[in-house]
Amino acid sequence: MASEATDQSREATEAARTKGGQGNGSALASERGRTAIDDAVVEKVAGMAAREVPGVHELGAGAERAMGAVTQRVGIADPRSQGVSVEVGERQTAADLTVVVEYGEPIPKVAQHVRENVIRRIEGICGLEVTEVNIAVNDLHFPGDDAPAETRVE
Repeated sequence: MASEATDQSREATEAARTKGGQGNGSALASERGRTAIDDAVVEKVAGMAAREVPGVHELGAGAERAMGAVTQRVGIADPRSQGVSVEVGERQTAADLTVVVEYGEPIPKVAQHVRENVIRRIEGICGLEVTEVNIAVNDLHFPGDDAPAETRVE
């Protein structure tokens, strides 16, 4: 009898897994083990995906971009994850991005394209379901903003 109960328990566990539990076909968990993806990996994927979208100048808030420039020069920070924050679970993730948009680009369209591309890339590369992508547009980039300032002395 104990063996029948164990078999039934095993069958019930397997049925629960195939209906939406841990073994629902996810490449991250299988009978042979599980794969854990670090937050930093998902942040890099999201950052690169956002930068692929036309109209995105860069990611990060003003102070964050300034600190990022300094830390990147000394090799401490990775520019691919600047302006990106994620929460990663076993099978799902959520992302928050801070974006600088090129002047003249329609912000709602740029944000929607960023959201779609981030979702597509994270789900395709990491195998995680993306539950949400929040986008904060904190600045506009104007043509000529990156031009070096004129010097008065030659």
